[in-house]
Amino acid sequence: MTSEMTAAPEERILRRVPLEILVIAAVLAAGAALLFDLPTGLVFLAGGALAALSFAWLRRSVSRLLASGRKGALRSGIALYALRLALICAAFFLIILVYPKKILAFGAGFSVVVLVSLIEGIRALLLLRTWKV
Repeated sequence: MTSEMTAAPEERILRRVPLEILVIAAVLAAGAALLFDLPTGLVFLAGGALAALSFAWLRRSVSRLLASGRKGALRSGIALYALRLALICAAFFLIILVYPKKILAFGAGFSVVVLVSLIEGIRALLLLRTWKV
């Protein structure tokens, strides 16, 4: 059996989300490139790629911190999240410096994580077999 089959459903979803972010961002970036121009599509894709990397890094780091069982895990987790936020802000700042007119495309690409979360939530609701009345 593969680890994918033995993992909890939540773990499978969390592993699948970064790939879904990349795929949806690529499809939307192609549309943005056709609708606007190629640099807009590339910046959109870069935003989606950063969102996917950020999600994967945060999931892996939080899992590692929680599995360690250390006393300072909460403080380490907060510091890690602050570092992640600083890196995201730095990426936005660089895009503003290099392509000031493309920051909305980058932000839209980065926001694909919200769309993927919505899709996963709807998918989970549809998979529920029983509804409480």
